[in-house]
Amino acid sequence: MAASRSTSIAAIAAAAAFLVVPAQAAEPLRFGEAVLEPLALTSLPGFAADDQAAALDAFRLTCNAPLAALSQLAGVHGSTTDLAAACEAARAIPRENARAFFESTFTAYRVTRPARAIESERHAGFLTGYFEPELTASLIPAPGFTAAALGRPDDLVAIEPGQTPPGLDPSLRFARKTPTGFEPYPDRAAIEDGALGDHAKPVLWLRDPVDLFVLQVQGSGRVRLPDGRSLRVRYDGKNGRPYSSVVKTIVTEGHLPLEGLTFARWAGWLRAHPAEARRLMRTNAAYVFFKVEEATDVALGPPGGAGVPLTPGRSLAVDATLWRYGLPFWLDGQLSPDAGQRGRLVVAQDTGSAIVGPARGDLYLGTGDAAGAAAGNLRHAISFVVLLPKPSAPPASADAR
Repeated sequence: MAASRSTSIAAIAAAAAFLVVPAQAAEPLRFGEAVLEPLALTSLPGFAADDQAAALDAFRLTCNAPLAALSQLAGVHGSTTDLAAACEAARAIPRENARAFFESTFTAYRVTRPARAIESERHAGFLTGYFEPELTASLIPAPGFTAAALGRPDDLVAIEPGQTPPGLDPSLRFARKTPTGFEPYPDRAAIEDGALGDHAKPVLWLRDPVDLFVLQVQGSGRVRLPDGRSLRVRYDGKNGRPYSSVVKTIVTEGHLPLEGLTFARWAGWLRAHPAEARRLMRTNAAYVFFKVEEATDVALGPPGGAGVPLTPGRSLAVDATLWRYGLPFWLDGQLSPDAGQRGRLVVAQDTGSAIVGPARGDLYLGTGDAAGAAAGNLRHAISFVVLLPKPSAPPASADAR
């Protein structure tokens, strides 16, 4: 609706004033070990051949993001006022003019690491893929449905950056509220052993613990009920414990080789080795809680961190402590071995526990087994080019002639 769109654009301008980018600064833009080197979008191989209209659609979705999703970020780059102006301009752009919109509204910067000794590592980032699993489930415990997906516990509290209660690790973003204060939330093993008691209720039951684990790793999913209905299972908080890759542990321990390791293969191995699976899954202390809603637009994915539906192939999960939701990125490299085109224009709309650093991204690839296979195969060195909004024109003076 137009009213909600206008409100969200105003919210972008009002939120997080720490995002400041000097116009054509003499000094390079820096954060951490990374330096942003300006370049021309037209110089990027594959940019002219990409479907910028699809990226424009995804960008416009982010412009509708709720204020809460945008203002909670601790990102550093991209003026909020200029991003608001870009959102306003995008409303009236025909899809066939998408390329001209991005070229005229944004300035491209390649994320580099000048201190790296090896030249190839100066521009190298790392891109993986993720997807929305499609599983079978029941709203009640029943034969064949034994793994409970838990809803958000009533004693789970979110902690804003910089507001960690005394005595807790400052990196914690979730904690347990007790009569005497706050404490770290139980880890996966403790939760599976019943540490939450009546504080968390199941929202549905999945076939087995591996299905539940897959749902938690991906952060959301779609389920099919016995009566044929389709529901979306959405992230609704986590225990705040650090994420550890079970797939990496499977490879490290020698159970499966990394080469050719697809989602179907490692999930199948876990199901075939339930005792080992339980031990390995418990090495990941992180635990995700869910809520259930009707699946509406099946062409789009679940809402990401920005609060808007994810677009297959165009929504990127980034480190939200560094990058602003809504920023376009050019993924400069070959996304798949058989792809004829190099690169793709995507939009930052999500985040994840394993997505850390300025040149690290996770590309959303869609729903179901095919998307899962593609996500499992996407582990590529990619150069990241961020598009920062150009400074918007200052308001005209009252004395202007």
